[in-house]
Amino acid sequence: MASTPQLSTPEDNPRVKAVFDDIRATRRTDFVNNMWRALAFDPSLLESTWSEVKRLMASETALDPLTKEMIYIAVSVANGCGYCVHSHTAAARAKGMNDAQHAELLSIISLAAKTNHLATGMQVTLDPVFDLSTKK
Repeated sequence: MASTPQLSTPEDNPRVKAVFDDIRATRRTDFVNNMWRALAFDPSLLESTWSEVKRLMASETALDPLTKEMIYIAVSVANGCGYCVHSHTAAARAKGMNDAQHAELLSIISLAAKTNHLATGMQVTLDPVFDLSTKK
């Protein structure tokens, strides 16, 4: 159950309509997903969040689109966000992620979680060679 009310006609607000129209144009679809619809309760938050997503996920950057989606999946798994795991898995598949890549990604996420927990539990001392703050 949502913790904020989902507006029945969010596009009645011109600021929300402008963001939704930009989402549709940028993604070349008529579909505006529930994340954006949920954020419509606060047009400022909707605008700023879409601006960041558009800049990093929907624009050309140093990382290719599939890599960005796979990173998003990994962080979403780590943060326990089922919605984002599902939506970014769908996006990664649309960008070419195959079953073998997905399986390998999940294996890496699992391995990282395991070794992170082990290092944290044992409070392993950082190797000086990894400490960039000591480098000149």
